[in-house]
Amino acid sequence: MNLAKQFCVAVWAVVAVPAAAQQAAPVEVGVMTMARQEVPQGFDLPGRAVAFEQVAIRPRVGGVVTKILYTPGTEVQAGDPLFELDDAAYRAAVESARATLSTAEANLPVKQAAYDRAKRLVNQGSTRVDVETAEYELQAAKAALNAAAAALDYARTQLSWTTITSPIRGIPEVQAVSVGDLVTAGQAGAMTTVTRLDPIYVDMLEPSTRLLEIRRRIEDGTMTPNQSVDATLVLEDGEVYKGTGALVTPSAVVSTTTGTVSVRFRFENPDRKILPGMFVRGFVTLGTMQAHLVPQRAAVRAATGALTAFVIADGKSKSVTLTTSGSYRNNWIVTGGLSDGDQVILDGLKSMSPGKAVKGVPAKVDATGLVQDVD
Repeated sequence: MNLAKQFCVAVWAVVAVPAAAQQAAPVEVGVMTMARQEVPQGFDLPGRAVAFEQVAIRPRVGGVVTKILYTPGTEVQAGDPLFELDDAAYRAAVESARATLSTAEANLPVKQAAYDRAKRLVNQGSTRVDVETAEYELQAAKAALNAAAAALDYARTQLSWTTITSPIRGIPEVQAVSVGDLVTAGQAGAMTTVTRLDPIYVDMLEPSTRLLEIRRRIEDGTMTPNQSVDATLVLEDGEVYKGTGALVTPSAVVSTTTGTVSVRFRFENPDRKILPGMFVRGFVTLGTMQAHLVPQRAAVRAATGALTAFVIADGKSKSVTLTTSGSYRNNWIVTGGLSDGDQVILDGLKSMSPGKAVKGVPAKVDATGLVQDVD
């Protein structure tokens, strides 16, 4: 029995020593060395595209549609004709107004001569009443001439309205009328709609509480405001839009139902990718601040809700609590809890615990979120 016990003890010693040695060996982990850097400060905001210019085409005079002069979806310029209406009645009105003007023009010299004669012969066959009557008739003739000229001008204007043109450059929709349809002046239904797509507006909604936070950061010096406010867009399919929007104007009031402020940006849209009514997400850059960027995969939420990460201290893992100020490009913006030169552990976090022996290997996180060694 004694020999058997001694044999077991010897075997255990041989096996246990390498196992202990193996547990003590440090585990290699990917790490990122922290360095404070200038981080853009901004916010992700929901937004909706709004046409830069959009007009509903309605007739200004009534008539029967005789021609449709445009191709839906093909850009038109300001002043290009879209529809023609039957103009026979309006041409007749022009000729009638022209005849009335001619009569008034012929009548004016007669009234002028009568007035001059009555004035010249006053007290010599003409009385003061005759002069005043002649003067009245002269003024009435002048007024009739002006009225006739204005009537002719208006008749010509109405005639020109029988050709319905586009007031803006843009893309016309499919027409809502056909040749032969009767339309009326100022009708409720539009004949078509013309929309200008380049440039285009995007209205984003910013919570009013966040505006107060931004002002506080600027006042206490933690954020340096930009000279101009820019925005980038992410489209509905996740594509990052190539182009930067310029601030047009923020709203001067806060919505009483949503507690948000509408902020309008202008984007160039030469390829017509952004259409009015489209929902987008925008990242608005307001300024910059000094902070550490920690990949989001390297930090976890503790049971208390605090954000924690592991760093290497004296060859062992150490858990630290991070103070953050939002996120930027899949990174936490860390304003407290780290120092320059700290090595944040990027992988092996599921089995990581405080005090574990580790060896850091320089690494980075690619665009897909995978950890890769630094070349």
